[in-house]
Amino acid sequence: MSTNSLEDVNLRRVSVYATLVVMIGFYLAPLETGLMTAFKTQNVFFSTSPFSPPPIDGFTLQPWMEAFDRLGPGLVNSLLFTVPAAVFSAFLGSMAAYGMTNLDWRYQVGVLVLFVAGVFIPYQSVLVPLTRFWAMVDIANLFTSMAGAISFLPLLPGVFRALADRAGLVELAVTHTAYGIPICTVLFRGYYLSLDREMLEAARLDGATPARIYRKIVLPLSKPMFAVALIYQFTNIWNDLLFALVLVSDPSNAPITIALNTLKGSMVQQYNVQMAGAFLAALPTLVIYVLFGEQFAKGVAGET
Repeated sequence: MSTNSLEDVNLRRVSVYATLVVMIGFYLAPLETGLMTAFKTQNVFFSTSPFSPPPIDGFTLQPWMEAFDRLGPGLVNSLLFTVPAAVFSAFLGSMAAYGMTNLDWRYQVGVLVLFVAGVFIPYQSVLVPLTRFWAMVDIANLFTSMAGAISFLPLLPGVFRALADRAGLVELAVTHTAYGIPICTVLFRGYYLSLDREMLEAARLDGATPARIYRKIVLPLSKPMFAVALIYQFTNIWNDLLFALVLVSDPSNAPITIALNTLKGSMVQQYNVQMAGAFLAALPTLVIYVLFGEQFAKGVAGET
């Protein structure tokens, strides 16, 4: 290769890396400014550049402690409905996808079309029927009645009373579970279509029932796709605000998305506390990505 060609290759490589560095800086700049703001006192924030780190005498952890004190209940409330909703929607989506890829039954294509259509239903279009449905169910009164009916049993009445006190969170969990089943089904169906058909057929010839095949073969092989579905569902449910505003009326049951809005002062804007609260609200999703990152990559790549 000639010297001119080598110079052209090196110049092209340098330009590519330079472009990537500029793009990384562009996308990380808001995070950097938010993080620097969260460690500054209010006076230092107004007297320094948003990009500059706090000086020694202006460094403080007070915004983080204040944000955690005010957002702690919201973090717990969000976990109480996000975790079960993500797990149940992924598991039910996996079962539905297995039934549509490894079992033969009538109207299979029609049901699949309904699942695909369910993916594209916007939240706003179901708000009115959703609120009317939960008003008719009156889940708080239902749990209270159940607690009274089994008052002679240990523990269970207390559980039902606790569920009645957090009726809004139960409604959110059920709503997000139902809303997440279509997308989880579509994700798992694509993954199950890539499984070794001969292995499943061999299990059938050995006398294994469909339920046993799912439990012993398909489910263990589904770990990568479960990571994809759980991360996707956890992130969407955790960041939801619309359903939370509509279904949760008790301030003590407010999830993190609603509680985060309370950090906005009416007279004085505490930007350092708001930035600390934003990072605390995003922390659980980052933890989920770290814990399931490897399985997530395998699931996206279609590996088993």
